[in-house]
Amino acid sequence: MHGVWTPDQVRAAEQRLFRTVPEPTVMRRAANGVALWVRRLLAERLGRVAGRRVALLIGAGNNGGDALWAGALLRDRGVGVTAVLLAPEKTHPEGLRALRAAGGRVVEAADAADDSGVADVAAEALRRADVVVDGIVGLAAHGPLRPLAAAAVDRVSAPVIAVDLPSGVDPVSGAVDGPAVSATLTVTFGGRKPCHVLGAGLVRSGEVVVVDIGLDPHLDEPDCSVPEAGDVGRAWPVPRPADDKYSQGVLGVAAGSANFPGAAMLAAGGAVHTASGMVRYAGPAADAVRQRWPEVVAVGSVGDAGRVQAWSVGPGIGTGAAGREVLAAVLDDAKPVVADADAITLFAGDETLWDARDPDVPLVLTPHEGEFARLAGQRPVDRIAAVREVARRCSAVVLLKGNTTVIADPDGRVLVHPCEHAWPATAGSGDVLTGMIGKLLATGLDPLWACGSAAHVHARAAELAATGGRAPSSSAESGDADPVGAPIGASALLEAVPAAVREVRAVAATTP
Repeated sequence: MHGVWTPDQVRAAEQRLFRTVPEPTVMRRAANGVALWVRRLLAERLGRVAGRRVALLIGAGNNGGDALWAGALLRDRGVGVTAVLLAPEKTHPEGLRALRAAGGRVVEAADAADDSGVADVAAEALRRADVVVDGIVGLAAHGPLRPLAAAAVDRVSAPVIAVDLPSGVDPVSGAVDGPAVSATLTVTFGGRKPCHVLGAGLVRSGEVVVVDIGLDPHLDEPDCSVPEAGDVGRAWPVPRPADDKYSQGVLGVAAGSANFPGAAMLAAGGAVHTASGMVRYAGPAADAVRQRWPEVVAVGSVGDAGRVQAWSVGPGIGTGAAGREVLAAVLDDAKPVVADADAITLFAGDETLWDARDPDVPLVLTPHEGEFARLAGQRPVDRIAAVREVARRCSAVVLLKGNTTVIADPDGRVLVHPCEHAWPATAGSGDVLTGMIGKLLATGLDPLWACGSAAHVHARAAELAATGGRAPSSSAESGDADPVGAPIGASALLEAVPAAVREVRAVAATTP
């Protein structure tokens, strides 16, 4: 599991570090990390380092300084380096002197005749570069690239290595509201930042590598954490020698209706494929569920379901009186509940339902953005802060779906699952996830980790189903389709869940 730190946390850690280590020394450490990864990229893509050409896009501030110092180090390895200055009067002076002393070339980006255009010499340097280093802005910047920087970036066709973050990507939300850099690789320091895992920044950052510059001992606890495959595999419940079907957790599923039996079948199937034990279905789609999943004990109502350790409720139950009755009956059972879809809409529109729940019993809410807006009163901008606040106010674990799933519990803990593909974005996939989370709750897994583990496996199952198990190709642009995959339905995702579980457990078996 790796942490994610806010820009404010990183700046505070830097100030603590600078009390014992001079700032220029820290900058040279960062520059060495950038130069190392530029050399690796040149060697991997072009077979050699010496004689290749690198262009540096240099803005104001320390990110530009890091890039300039990296350029000086690259000159020592025989690389031709040209720094394209976007703000000459604000360029980091020590970094600029170091590059010039190493024999680097320096040009100004603006055309003297038209400062809104890119000078021919700068455009030529960018066009001929084998790698471009983005040192335009750092973690303190917000908003899209300014016109000159955007025009310069438009001249780039080579792979881009970004220093700390792709310029133009919001460092907190990962949003892109105009021109921005799309990096092949981002070199960051101390730890990942929100922009590397949220919004368009997830894809714009490309591969993210973390370089140690001495910040680690000075960082506070991370703002949130990203579980990795090994973490999920170690947490995943599997049968022990003495287990039986009851000791592994019994989940009740209250979903679907006579008109919408698919939601019931998908939620029940998600539970069946997640863990051993037992699944009970309660609702009007009992016949359809029984036919599709003969291992599920299916009855017509929550009152007839028998004893369970947790409930999954909401998909397809409707938002009228019948749906409210189902949700109220589930809450009255005083067992851990994962509430999705119609159940969230019912909660948002009827305050008395909050009073019906036992405040000491775990509740998980799994909204998409529209449902989240009903709970929060608005759509989230800062997704992490917004989910954390709703989780606190509702005294529930909240899982906000999206290309990065954000999960928070009432105590403020946050997990995020960044997903560079959109294969789970298909009708019914949320129903599968509801069943998966519910089954993990029934096994006794911590609700936050039940959500984080299910989200990871759910996304991986969609990827396996869409790509046939092949490794996906990466895309430099947000929203581009993955060429090795094919669209899938929720049923295909569901069938791939066991393969995804086997995969994370295999990773866990081979990693500490």
